[in-house]
Amino acid sequence: MRMTVRIRALPRALRVLGSAALGVHAAMALAAEMPDGADRGMPMGALLGPYAMTREGSGTSWAPDSTPMSGLMSMQGPWSGMIHGFANLIYDDQGGPRGDTQTFSTSMLMLMARRELSDGAFGLRLMLSGDPFMGRRGYPLLFQTGETADGKTPLIDRQHPHDLLMEAAATYSRDFTPQSSAFLYVGLPGEPALGPEAFMHRLSGMDNPEAPLSHHWLDSTHVAWGVVTGGYTFTLLKLEASAFNGREPDQFHYNIETRGLDSYSARATVNPTANLSMQASFGRLASPEQLAPEVSVRRTTASVTYNAPLASWWQTTVAFGHNNPSLGAGSNAWLLESALKLGLTHTLFARAERVGKDELFLPGQALYGPTYTIETLSVGYIHDFVRLGAPDLGLGGLVSTYSYPAALNAAYGYRPTSFMLFVRARL
Repeated sequence: MRMTVRIRALPRALRVLGSAALGVHAAMALAAEMPDGADRGMPMGALLGPYAMTREGSGTSWAPDSTPMSGLMSMQGPWSGMIHGFANLIYDDQGGPRGDTQTFSTSMLMLMARRELSDGAFGLRLMLSGDPFMGRRGYPLLFQTGETADGKTPLIDRQHPHDLLMEAAATYSRDFTPQSSAFLYVGLPGEPALGPEAFMHRLSGMDNPEAPLSHHWLDSTHVAWGVVTGGYTFTLLKLEASAFNGREPDQFHYNIETRGLDSYSARATVNPTANLSMQASFGRLASPEQLAPEVSVRRTTASVTYNAPLASWWQTTVAFGHNNPSLGAGSNAWLLESALKLGLTHTLFARAERVGKDELFLPGQALYGPTYTIETLSVGYIHDFVRLGAPDLGLGGLVSTYSYPAALNAAYGYRPTSFMLFVRARL
């Protein structure tokens, strides 16, 4: 049974989160007056255990401990709060016969609050996105597939928008020793323990405004409408398991969707050094695709993220995902992405992927059926030309090229080139 609830009445926990984060406004005003290099925030503890907050990524995922944080923080009594976000204005030109052009905006705003307890911590997380304002069809992106704009036909060569409400979650952690803890994470929506940190949060990929083609092999569950995760941390190791709603969000991006917790996953993560984080995970997604409700998927992922102590920072992620559907053949995806921050204002980024796509054509079309191996390479640069502290403004661009079987030349042309130009505001 499925119910749809309008977002007009947000859960009471979100109103509590807003009250707990009120001190952030003062921090934003102060940050705007501080020179570059000044301390623009106050320390905030981790939500899930007795370790540095820099280790915590999206949902309950981990990043390398040395990952630099972006955002503004403040403290009020036992509460600490943080606000982080960005907005991109993008001109997108996807090449070839199946390409398209569009000007659109992507954005994300995240609020976190933490209350210190005698033996642990209580936390609240709220994440919103303005993506639905671009329309249900999202934006052009060659070889991207997944979800639907009308509930009848799949999106092909387009990236779907995220829901207005991306995360509304509460956490509780209890410390057993100075090195260990148990935690509980509950979200509607939330992110289960499956895959690496979501792509818009990974430092190695967040400067790239283009969604990865490997998204639906690695981290597409980062907006799951119903998640309960329990886990245990001990020094450098985290073990966790989730029960969650495996259905991907539908075409109504302003709603709250509820279904049973019909899917499960488990993940092991280890941070052997301050600069390295590794995870392996497995999950069974019951009926993830709205247009193929009879198909379940078993997903296996593994990833390594390394934060090199070079320049301001240099972070790289290597990830692998395998989808094994209950009907049809399995497929793999590989991702290699990296971003290098030079000084305070210059960032270089790149992403290479290899994915097996079998959703590029509709039934009845000439090329429908086989799985096609798609390889793509994107390289880009962004210059933060105005550094106000709240927010910074940057101007950037990227170019993408593709390699694929010759059989696809009739549909996609020979080696199309795509590019994006964008302006970004970021806290």
